[in-house]
This record gives sequence, structure tokens and C-alpha cells, in this order.
Amino acid sequence: MPTKVVVGVQWGDEGKGKIIDILASRSDVVVRSQGGNNAGHTVNCNGEVYKLALMPSGVLYPQVRCLIGSGVVVDPKALLAEIDGLQARGVTCEHLRIDPRAHVVMPWHRVLDGLSEDKLGDSKIGTTRRGIGPCYMDKAERTGLRLSDLCNPKLFAEKVKVVGQLKNAVIEKVYGSQPLDLEAIIEEYTQYGRRLAPYLEDVSVAVWNAIQEGKEVLFEGAQGTLLDLDLGTYPYVTSSHPVSGGVCTGVGIGPTLIDEVIGVSKAYTTRVGEGPFPTELFGEVGDFIREKGHEYGTNTGRPRRVGWFDAVILRHAVRVNGLTSLAVNKLDTLQGLPVLKVCTAYRKADGTRITDFPPSYEELEGCTPEYVEMPGFQEDISNCRSFEELPENCKKYIAFLEEVSGCPIRMVGVGPARSQNLER
Repeated sequence: MPTKVVVGVQWGDEGKGKIIDILASRSDVVVRSQGGNNAGHTVNCNGEVYKLALMPSGVLYPQVRCLIGSGVVVDPKALLAEIDGLQARGVTCEHLRIDPRAHVVMPWHRVLDGLSEDKLGDSKIGTTRRGIGPCYMDKAERTGLRLSDLCNPKLFAEKVKVVGQLKNAVIEKVYGSQPLDLEAIIEEYTQYGRRLAPYLEDVSVAVWNAIQEGKEVLFEGAQGTLLDLDLGTYPYVTSSHPVSGGVCTGVGIGPTLIDEVIGVSKAYTTRVGEGPFPTELFGEVGDFIREKGHEYGTNTGRPRRVGWFDAVILRHAVRVNGLTSLAVNKLDTLQGLPVLKVCTAYRKADGTRITDFPPSYEELEGCTPEYVEMPGFQEDISNCRSFEELPENCKKYIAFLEEVSGCPIRMVGVGPARSQNLER
């Protein structure tokens, strides 16, 4: 059975949750490989809406094993709240397993995230202030605490005292804020460790075994390609690798074990936070798409920035992820617009035309989009249940996106429900 990776091809929030939910229902194992509870998936399953952060989307199917890989950073308080909330709604979490190598988001990570953003002022990154970046910083600096530490009370207390003193020094002397109570942290987090200990398992081994047994394995992406630490719009990116290659390091498998890479985009473009956005819309059209598409953050409620579809971004995502197919969501949101625009190239500040996504923030900031205009559609497509039922202008729009991206579009979303996903 094939292994599949689902990745976002824009700045995240592409509606991966619905696509992952559809594929998870057909899978034996669903694996999360990177990010933390700064990412969110909204899943509409059996008429119920679930907002998932750390929990793999396969949790909604009791037959599916849910695995969190070593590349994820885990806020234990947030994860346990998510587990408790799901169980209160009758969703079992007994098939969840977490790699003991995954790093723990500590209270000082959240504090430092907020203090840093405040200090940067107008130059802030626009993080969710949930401590994800500082946790990855400690991981790279080799001062981080892992779940294996959290579940060893004596070792955990020793490490908190050493690392916590350093963090308190930064909090006090650099930012002039109040230090954290390390003893209280030890007491609180030791309890989290006791609750999470039964969930620990070597995820790399578990995934390898599942693949060898011919199981259907789905690797669930968080965030999007343009938020990748290396290949995104740095510095306005996340702190991990949401591209397909991040699955290999975040789970502990080789690239030859991946059979398909499915990219997910919207029929337009959105982003949250700071940074350049060449096709961003201001005024009535942008407001129309934002309100009709309910473009507000799953976890934060922040209004998303909205723009026309950007094929320069899509070609970049096809290349760096090795996409084998695409799913395009929210085509229904564009209903009622007389004209649809697709950005096919950029003009740099000096007038040079480019069709490849520029590698630097400064170069992208000076780019203006070059558009191809297409006729919009007025028909309600939310009740379409096959691609053939779509209005002609919708078919032409999808065909053009395929043409400019060089990647086949296998799924088209015409609403939030699973039944509103057209498979070709």
C-alpha cells in the first residue's frame, strides 16, 4: 500500500484538515512530523467540527494509529487538554503514541516568545506566541528538554533547574521581566509527564514496521511550504520544515519510503502574520473573499490576509516538495466574482520579469504580480458531487491552474464537508 505525504503549498491554512481527514479514513496509520500547537486543522467529520492542533487527524477514526514524531515540539499542557477535550466528546485517544525524542515546549519558551515579539515592535515576526520558535532554538542549541526527560521525574527536575536558571537570567536581564518559579514548573510538569508516559513509543520504528507490513501510512503536514525555515519567506516563517523533506527527518524514515506527495492549496491565496505578499488584495474584493471564506485563524482567530492565486508560489511548491498531485480547496468561495485573476509571473523593482519564486525576502518585497484574467462564475457549486458537474468557467480555471503549475489536480473542494470534495 502506498505511503502518502500531505503538505500545504502556500503559507498554511490551505484546508489540509479536510483532505487529511478524507485520506485518514482510508489509512491505517497517521503521522505528524513537525511543528507544534501553533498549527491547527479544522475537520468536519460526521457533522461534528473538530479543531485539532497537536493531535493527528486520524484520531477521529478508532481503527487508525496516531503517531507524533520526533520533529514535533509538544506543549504537554496543550496536548493533554486536547486529549481530554476529545475524550469528553467520545473520541478515544488510546491509539496515540509520541516519540520520546520530541522536544517539550516549556513555560519559558512561551514567555520568551511574547517578550521577543514585543521587543521587536514593528519588525516582529507575527508568531502565535506559543513558544514554538524558542523551543526549536533550544533544540538546535542542545539545551532542550525531551519527552523522555519529562517522563523521568528526577532527571527532569535536574534539567529544569539548570536550564531554567539560564532562561530566568535572560527574562530578567535582557527583557526586564519577572523570573519564573522553577519549583512550581517542576511540580506541574512532572504531573504532565506521568500522564503522558504511557503514550511514549519510538515512532521511527513504528512507522518502519507499518510500512514493512504493507499498511497505509499517511504523513500529515502542518503549516505550508512558504513557512519552511529554509525554503519559505524567511524570516517570516515557522521554525521547522513543513516541506515533504521534513517528514523524513521529523519521523525518522528515508525518502525512498514515500510514494506520493499531495499538495493542498486554496483557489486563492492567504497568509497570517507579517511579510511580503505579492498578490494581496485590499478593499472590497479582499473583504468579500475573507468573509465568504471565513478566513480567520483556527487557533488565534486572527483575520487572514487574502490575495489572488499565485502560480509562482505553486511552481515553487511543486519543485521543492516533489508534488505528485494537487488538491485545490474553497473554489466555492470565489462564486459571485465577475473576474478571477491568477498571478503567473512577477516584475522586480527594476522591471525584470521572473517566473521562479525569489529566494530572498528583500527581492520578493520589491515584486509586483503579473496577472492573467479569467471569467468568474455565478453558479452555486456547493452541491456539485463530480468534477463534470462544475460550470464551464470553473473547469477552465482548474485546467489553467494545472497548466501553469505542471501538476495534476486530483481533488477540488466546493465546501467544508467531506462530501463537498470532488475527486478526479
